[in-house]
Amino acid sequence: MTDSPTRRRAPAMSTEQRRAMIVAAALPLVAEHGAAVTTSQIARAAGIGEGTVFRAFGDKDELLDACLAEAMNPGHVLRELASISLDEPLPDRLTQAAEALHAHLGRMGTVIGALHGTGHRRERDRGGREGGREGGREGDRPAPGNREASMTATREAIVELIEPDRAALRLEPGKFASVFLGMLFTRSREPSPEELVDILLHGALKSGGSAA
Repeated sequence: MTDSPTRRRAPAMSTEQRRAMIVAAALPLVAEHGAAVTTSQIARAAGIGEGTVFRAFGDKDELLDACLAEAMNPGHVLRELASISLDEPLPDRLTQAAEALHAHLGRMGTVIGALHGTGHRRERDRGGREGGREGGREGDRPAPGNREASMTATREAIVELIEPDRAALRLEPGKFASVFLGMLFTRSREPSPEELVDILLHGALKSGGSAA
């Protein structure tokens, strides 16, 4: 008689893995409903019991802050930028970068706008800085200065995309990246990413034209 195969259980999630899973399920709901989203809605979306939500997060505000931190996290867009092939022409590289950054800004703006519009305010610690409640886990929310660190990392990623064409540019890659990001972050719906890159590389004047 042969032994029946032993059924193996899937390894249990760590606390941080469970928190990340809940945030991933919550983000679309937060973008749609803002602070009005309920923990029961989030639990259903994550396929877990509502009690599990509160074992991972102290309360709904802590979960909403974690969603906000994830929306602002530049890690995803930095990976997208790193995946752009340096073998492609510079205009194509920059267009892909502009599209990735535009999508990231759109996602971030949607979540921030939804939370702000429904009255959610980020907690502040006793020193008045943005952050979690005393004793909270490190990494739940962006620490002071993270915005500058994110911008620096993004700029460095753009510089890396530009570097192969250094000799063809009038500006060194660092300055070019700053101009590119400045145009991208201050634009409205117009111009499109392709038009923005074309203007940046070739100017606004038609060939042979003069503004005089």
